[in-house]
Amino acid sequence: MYNNQNENFEAESQTDFSSEQSENELSLYFPEFTSGKSVSANSAYGLILEGLDVIVSAMIAVIILFSFVFRIPTIDGNSMNDTLFNGERVIISNVMYEPKYGDIVVVSRNYTNDSENIERYSMPIIKRVIATEGQTVDIDFEKGIVYVDGKELKEDYTRTPTNLSYDIKFPVTVKENCVFVMGDNRNDSLDSRSSQIGDGGMIDKRYILGKAFFRIFPFDKFGKIGN
Repeated sequence: MYNNQNENFEAESQTDFSSEQSENELSLYFPEFTSGKSVSANSAYGLILEGLDVIVSAMIAVIILFSFVFRIPTIDGNSMNDTLFNGERVIISNVMYEPKYGDIVVVSRNYTNDSENIERYSMPIIKRVIATEGQTVDIDFEKGIVYVDGKELKEDYTRTPTNLSYDIKFPVTVKENCVFVMGDNRNDSLDSRSSQIGDGGMIDKRYILGKAFFRIFPFDKFGKIGN
């Protein structure tokens, strides 16, 4: 009787040992099933870290893009009505950019391209490219018609005919590495018709900050800027 009990005890001990050994082996190969930490908690923690990493990376990418690739100026004035209005915000870029007719561009200085008198003349202007280097511009101010290389421009984008003249005498040929620009609101725009702009009305391409291609404000006009 005693021996049987002893055998039973030994059998139970062996069973407990085998169970403990199996648990240790399970812990060795599948620690996530035997650790005290919750699997779901670990997964949630990992997802949070991954999410933060994505957010930080995206923020860095945006900072780089808007520091070196894109800029967001605010329109100041009425010279580009009815295409762009005072207070609107646009995205511009000069990456791989070569000016061409019809482009809306932001120029780095207001009345001159000189580095002097920065306080008064540092305000950028936004205008439309009418002609590029080597092209000849002529304007019939009585009829309000603009000609480039002898061809009349079909300017559906202008608010008014080009009746306002300044001190530039026409016809004029655009200088090398320059562009000729005017605002769409022709009778309320100081532009390449005036010698106060650039070098005798010519804008050096080096002073073009970029082409405006997308409007981000106001939100009801959010979208691509057409010619």
